[in-house]
This record gives sequence, C-alpha cells and structure tokens, in this order.
Amino acid sequence: MTSTDVLRDHLSRFQSWHDAHADFDAAVSDFPPDLRGIVPPGLPYSAWQVLEHIRLVQEDILEFCRNPHYKERNWPADYWPSSPEPPNAKAWDASVAAYRRERKALQEMIGDPHCDLLAKVPAGDGQTFLREFLLVADHTAYHVGQLVMMRRLVGAWRES
Repeated sequence: MTSTDVLRDHLSRFQSWHDAHADFDAAVSDFPPDLRGIVPPGLPYSAWQVLEHIRLVQEDILEFCRNPHYKERNWPADYWPSSPEPPNAKAWDASVAAYRRERKALQEMIGDPHCDLLAKVPAGDGQTFLREFLLVADHTAYHVGQLVMMRRLVGAWRES
C-alpha cells in the first residue's frame, strides 16, 4: 500500500468520521419529527435547515469536483432552506438518503486512483481535490455538532 493509498483511505473514512465525536448518522437518526422544524431559542436555524444545508453544500462540492462546467450557486439562497419546517413528512428522510448517496459518491471519487488529489479542480480557480474533500468533511462535522447541540436543547439527545 502506497502513502497515497493510505491518504485516500483516511480521506474516505474522514467523510463519515465518528472517532472523536458523534457522526452524521447519530445526529440525524431518530430525530423526533415534531422537533425538526423548531428553532431553539438563541439559534438562527432549525434542525431541518441545518440538515438540508449540510446536504446542499456536500452536493455542491461534489458537483464542483465532477463538472468542469460547474456554475456557482447563489449564497445564501441556494444553500439554506428558507423555511424552518420541512416541506413535507418525507423531506427529512429524503435529505438524509441524498446526503448518504452523495457521501458515497465522494468516497468513491476519493478512492479512484485516476483522481489526482493534488490536481486543481477544473472548474475552480486553484482549489485542489484534496482541499475540497477536506472542506466537505470539515463543514459537515461543524454542522453535525450543531445538530447534536440542537437535540440537547430540545431534549432529544441520548448519550451512548
């Protein structure tokens, strides 16, 4: 196994990391439906908005890495849902499923030996694939922490 293979393995696992803190799956699993659209006091967003933001950003970074003709989205409108409430009863599960599919696609891209981790992303202005893979994992971890905090604030978090 080469050092690049080891790096790819770490980067792939980093996308669903749970070694030092709760992971995405723990943060969204069994989140009570009646609490998903509540904005806890002192916070700017609901759990639904944070979940969907995580998904939208990951989807955008994946598209940025895949598509040499990528078009930048509008901030913040294209990255944050405007309503604190999910649009319907199935939206939460659909967002979680889409996030997991896109995470798997990122992990496959990371593991692809044809993807030069240090190469510049064709649609970018100097960003490397490595930077994007680190960025998406870091961004997700930041917001997963927020979801855990929200669950604590609304009484829906169980320590494992």
